[in-house]
Amino acid sequence: MTTVQITLPNRLAQEAEREGILSSSSLEKLLRAELRARAMSELLSAAERMSAVETDEDFSPEAMADEVRAMRAERRNRRSGL
Repeated sequence: MTTVQITLPNRLAQEAEREGILSSSSLEKLLRAELRARAMSELLSAAERMSAVETDEDFSPEAMADEVRAMRAERRNRRSGL
């Protein structure tokens, strides 16, 4: 487990505490939901980019796999700050 310390405005922290949002389990749920939302956003963005490409060629399974690998590498690089 990792311990995380954050600084929040007092009113926000008090409201969140009253609502039980600052508990470990609530924060875990919020973070997991945000990660899912971002992954879905990336997927939809990739789909939009793919549909915007005008080509008469059909992607072969190999070409599609190459594109997926490139997208994953790009995502890893963004996350690691490269």
